[in-house]
Amino acid sequence: MEDFAAVSGISRPTLSKFFNDPGSVRVSTKKRIEEALEKYDYQPNLYAINQNRRLTKNIGVVVPYLSDPFFAKIARVIEDNILETGYKPVLLGSHGRPELEIENLENLRSIKPAGVLLAPLGRASDRAHVDTFCNDVPSVLFDANIDGIGAPFVGSNNEQSVGIMVDYLCRTGEPPTFFEMKSPTNPNAFKRRNAYIASMEALGHEPNLIQAAGEGWEFEEIGFQEGRRVVRGGKLPTNTILCSNDRLAIGFLSAAFEEGVRVGLEPECTLRVAGHDDHPFSRYTCPTLTTVSQDYEAIAKRSVETLFERIEGKTTADSQEETLFDGRLVMRASA
Repeated sequence: MEDFAAVSGISRPTLSKFFNDPGSVRVSTKKRIEEALEKYDYQPNLYAINQNRRLTKNIGVVVPYLSDPFFAKIARVIEDNILETGYKPVLLGSHGRPELEIENLENLRSIKPAGVLLAPLGRASDRAHVDTFCNDVPSVLFDANIDGIGAPFVGSNNEQSVGIMVDYLCRTGEPPTFFEMKSPTNPNAFKRRNAYIASMEALGHEPNLIQAAGEGWEFEEIGFQEGRRVVRGGKLPTNTILCSNDRLAIGFLSAAFEEGVRVGLEPECTLRVAGHDDHPFSRYTCPTLTTVSQDYEAIAKRSVETLFERIEGKTTADSQEETLFDGRLVMRASA
């Protein structure tokens, strides 16, 4: 900025004032600065500028897996909401690794963010480290909550969303068997399991669980391998499968195809499959996947609003308030 001030003949304090708020300088001065910017092709380093501020304009966004289109979609909507406020999103992915989640948080700490939106790994997260970070930096958790962390949470109402799916499947055919991972990392999986059991019992049906072996975030692979095992072995208690998430369901659909089992509503079909989340790929599976859609827009908007309430001191630093949004049944060809 000193170099730009020297060649443009405009004082550095005036330039700084302009970059903070272009409307704060006189019209004639603004015109001179804009002409100099075009002439010398000067690009201010926003991150360097932010480092000199007590409150930066950076907002960190951390998700478990950027390669997962589900998280890519919700992160994109969150980014749009942040940009509307004039702040700059810094998006990081943890690749399903607890040590990288910690590294991401510490890297964000080093650039003094105004706040952070964190979709934690869940059970695999370093709870103590996440809690310390949330106490030091205004933070909001989204997608998955971690009990005992001093930060608000915004996400889906799993009890409601699983409930409407179980009710729908029971009304339109055989009661569903729940297909899940035996050792899931995301705490939403446990909430969905409990919601499934409660919903089945409330409707007077016996819950049935199929727990797939496998760990990590390769859900489609786990759904395919374990789905093929149970379909091939004839170990399905009913002809209706409700998968804990759409990625497992996508793998299960592929397994059924490999084993020559028709899925869907046609007379020759012998199996129904449903999922949860309305994953971006769920509308392009064969058959298209019946699922429950999370309210991406509402979750993203409320997450950003809650974070700015924390930044502005409108909520207490250790607030653990939960905001949950209901899901919407999406009926497609698989069930």
